[in-house]
Amino acid sequence: MADRQMSWVMLASVGLMLFALFFGAGNLIFPALLGQQAGMNWVAATVGFLLTGAGLPLLGVVAIGLSGERDVRALASRAHPVFGLLFAFALYLTIGPLFALPRTATVSFEVGVAPLLQEAHLRWALALFTLVFFAVSLWLALSPNRLVDRIGKILTPSLLLCILVLVAFAWVSPMGALQQGIEKYSQHALMAGFVEGYNTMDALASLVFGVMVLEAIRQKTQHHAALRLTAYAGMIAVGVLALVYTAIAYLGASSVAGIGLLDNGAKVLALSAQHYLGTVGNILLAVIVLLACLTTSVGLITACASFFQSLMPQVSYKLWAVGLSVFSAVVANWGLSALISFAIPVLMVLYPLTVVVILLTLLSPITGNGRAVYGVTILFTLPFALLDGYNAAVGLPASWMTWFGANWPLYTLNLGWLLPAVVGLVLGYLLSDKKRVH
Repeated sequence: MADRQMSWVMLASVGLMLFALFFGAGNLIFPALLGQQAGMNWVAATVGFLLTGAGLPLLGVVAIGLSGERDVRALASRAHPVFGLLFAFALYLTIGPLFALPRTATVSFEVGVAPLLQEAHLRWALALFTLVFFAVSLWLALSPNRLVDRIGKILTPSLLLCILVLVAFAWVSPMGALQQGIEKYSQHALMAGFVEGYNTMDALASLVFGVMVLEAIRQKTQHHAALRLTAYAGMIAVGVLALVYTAIAYLGASSVAGIGLLDNGAKVLALSAQHYLGTVGNILLAVIVLLACLTTSVGLITACASFFQSLMPQVSYKLWAVGLSVFSAVVANWGLSALISFAIPVLMVLYPLTVVVILLTLLSPITGNGRAVYGVTILFTLPFALLDGYNAAVGLPASWMTWFGANWPLYTLNLGWLLPAVVGLVLGYLLSDKKRVH
């Protein structure tokens, strides 16, 4: 009984660690804005959001557990070793020093600190804040074997407690009646929420964090049980994510009558916190955002430093962690808007490829791990992913957009790659001998 109790305590800590790694400030902002825009249709929109914002990350964690691979590069190399290297490199740069990692500092500053300062002080304050933020993140990341204790047992419960205080007011005393949904949420709330869930970027991170969770569990249990426990930890993390998303979406949906319809999820949270708790609410929101961003930052530094060390073993993990922290602190000072604009085209390319890799791994008991299955499916998916990325970066001619919108299934929902991926999967299966590639 004692061993079983200890194993469940450990498993809960790992699950909470995984939740905290996924849950950054963006995960607060997106469901709040979704709730405002969906209004009376917030339930359908939230269900769609949960499918991609929580469901896909769970599938990613499970895929890592089932694959038996020890890193993303090995998993993606089932298509081809060159693709595996390039995909892993692009993935770690995106969720690491180029976009997601510096964004953890800029979001926490702009939501939690900037509203308290005068415009003239923002520049130097951001520089000082990023320096302190990444110094703390680096300190926490320098001992990756203690992540479960530091995040799962300390930071995450504190984060959840602060969120609970804020959303409890909205559920007990909503600001007013729910309004009609606007724009895409008035007719197609489920699908609109489904696409909105992509913005969390958690499906991308799931392949990286899944490896970290698997390693954490392997250190504490026998190998044959590690894969099953990884899936359980993923379920715990995603279950908590779903609860938090649902609560925040309702907070947004019920806030329109009190604070008006806004165009930014950060404003929704800030004004809601101020409405219920005044200045204390602003401080509470700052603490929530800081904890959410800090836990994600620690996980990203740890994951990226480990990956780049595997590529260049002659450089120590500690030196990689320091370099990533310093580089991210510099990039963060470009500002949140610049980071988001640069990231969107890259995400449009990486997201379809990531989803395809996850689904191929989950289907491998049926289709096998043959290179033809992975390679042909990726080959059919990549052109449309690149097309979406180019459109986001430069813009396609209007005539092209009109043609694709009228003739290509799901293109207007940014899912134009889905049909080619299915065709590639079928063709690859027919060409494959279904022998596993390891």
